[in-house]
Amino acid sequence: MVLRLPSTGPEPLPPDHALDAVVGYARARRWVRMRSPGDAEGRWVQVPAFGWARFDARPAGTGLDADVLLAEGLHGRLDHDSWHAVHDTLAGLAPLADALVARAGGRALWDLPDGELSVLDEPGTVGAHLRRLGQEAGPRPAHVLAALHHRHPGLVPHLTRTTRRALLPHLEEGDSGVEAVVRRELRANADAFAELEEAVAAATGLRPTRLRLHDVLLWLSTTLRLDHATAAGRRLREAADPD
Repeated sequence: MVLRLPSTGPEPLPPDHALDAVVGYARARRWVRMRSPGDAEGRWVQVPAFGWARFDARPAGTGLDADVLLAEGLHGRLDHDSWHAVHDTLAGLAPLADALVARAGGRALWDLPDGELSVLDEPGTVGAHLRRLGQEAGPRPAHVLAALHHRHPGLVPHLTRTTRRALLPHLEEGDSGVEAVVRRELRANADAFAELEEAVAAATGLRPTRLRLHDVLLWLSTTLRLDHATAAGRRLREAADPD
């Protein structure tokens, strides 16, 4: 069952390609030249090519400091001022995030009724809360939204400047924001994402939500890394199961 995600392009994504891409994102490694003060010549080491091990594989944070560290694992280290800006932004957004969770009532983004992502039913909807989170995410929005997604992996989409820009052309009249596009694609591909969730869990030992899987596929596509991750994932899966 193919994935049809207009935000990633006009061509459907076969399920084995989607699985390869996620496995590549989770397991691919790259070479980095490391040199320490005690090793003048340095040496080559392999490190994870993507953020899976530093973000997806990490348990939920136990406080704001841990949340910021998780976000750094995905988006890179912050300088002193930026670290405190993200920390303070997350603290300031806590009441809004709590209101969002309360409004969702335990439902995942893809299980919400249409009105929750429509401007016609505002104020107070999930879509309105998510839009405010994006608007008030401060000078480092990717770090803030990464932390919020890790805390609420089925409800808060992880959006970056690149992925948000890819979603904008697919907005429809009445949408509360680009999060409505994500929900629409999740609902339209519900069976395919359910199969992908199971396949990813079997291949990696972890079970990211379909919201995170959508984010990974969209980010890989919009940053021109999809082919690389897919090829790497295919090699890894073939090596694990040569038959």
